[in-house]
Amino acid sequence: MKKLIVANWKMNPKAAKEALALLEEVKKEIRGIKEAEIIICPPAIWLQNLKPSAAIKMGAQNCHWEVSGAFTGEISAAMAAGAGAEYVILGHSERRQFMGETDEIVNLKIKAALKAKLKIILCVGEKIGEEMSAVVESQMSASLAGLSVNQMKEVVIAYEPVWAIGTGKACSPDDALSVGLFIRKTLTKLYSRFLAEKTPVLYGGSVNGQNCEAYISQSRLDGLLVGGASLDAKEFGQIAKKIS
Repeated sequence: MKKLIVANWKMNPKAAKEALALLEEVKKEIRGIKEAEIIICPPAIWLQNLKPSAAIKMGAQNCHWEVSGAFTGEISAAMAAGAGAEYVILGHSERRQFMGETDEIVNLKIKAALKAKLKIILCVGEKIGEEMSAVVESQMSASLAGLSVNQMKEVVIAYEPVWAIGTGKACSPDDALSVGLFIRKTLTKLYSRFLAEKTPVLYGGSVNGQNCEAYISQSRLDGLLVGGASLDAKEFGQIAKKIS
């Protein structure tokens, strides 16, 4: 299985020409990499400007659960797919914190995205002071409710502890290993051991060029969800080279 490297650009960059320039720089930095699947998730407004290539696939950062309607400011999963997205990030902690998204809303979005033939990157993770196992199991159970085994083949789980996102305080490789095993245990409980072993599990949260390799070699995870470091083409390229 190829390692997955997902770049979440969040609300960056601020102009189309900057987005295009960043993508071109990333292409140069990852040239020759064949053992990793690289997914760039820019703001939705730039999706049509940034075309996928043989080396790079595109993803959306969010979608609505309805196909169309009076939802000012939102985009549907079909719109994201039509603009070139193959993946969509759902359940990110920033959406939960600032937009009030619940697990039930995430579940509706996942089902809508699957109907639009998008692959899902489901984010789960606890806040500081919360018990990881209780939060992650609850988020997974509710967010994946009603999904069939076949639908689960299009789902990736990304563990992003809220306390590590953008703080520089990354989860230790040993802890990430434990969480990865717990996620697979939860998938086994919800579905089967076979599906649990086949579902890619990623780590995200203050990932950089110095700590990235440990999450693959020591934590035995299937890839990374990269935030701030993905806006630096050289560092992102370094991450891709180290884990591919």
